[in-house]
Amino acid sequence: MKKVVFYQKSGSKKDREHKDLLAAAGYEVETRDLTAENWTSAGLRAFFAERPVPEWFDPAAPQVLSGEIDPSRANPQQALVMLSVNPSLINGPLIKFNGRCASGLDAKELRHFLEARASGGKPASVKHLPSTWSQTMSA
Repeated sequence: MKKVVFYQKSGSKKDREHKDLLAAAGYEVETRDLTAENWTSAGLRAFFAERPVPEWFDPAAPQVLSGEIDPSRANPQQALVMLSVNPSLINGPLIKFNGRCASGLDAKELRHFLEARASGGKPASVKHLPSTWSQTMSA
């Protein structure tokens, strides 16, 4: 069984749905509280890859909704500091699988992430997610 480390926010419906679908697809899901982790800028950076900085932030975070924090004005280093100091700002879930990290994936991105090898991006022989994955996640 393939193990996925899954950092979620307590009470997040999206995170719970992702985790439940992973478990149903046969993945061992090790759940961790995203907001309880002691994040560093370097530790967080791996999760965001090539995503634009604004996508690193949870658009539903109170400070983002109020305009107190404008993710579009943050450079990568500023964003990493803000996110490590206040993990509730992170757009989760954060996922570790096969030595790789990702954040804020939609259903299609998550399927690709799980099936890709760390080297070369070629599909790995891992159990596929159910065909209802995309339908369930878009509902």
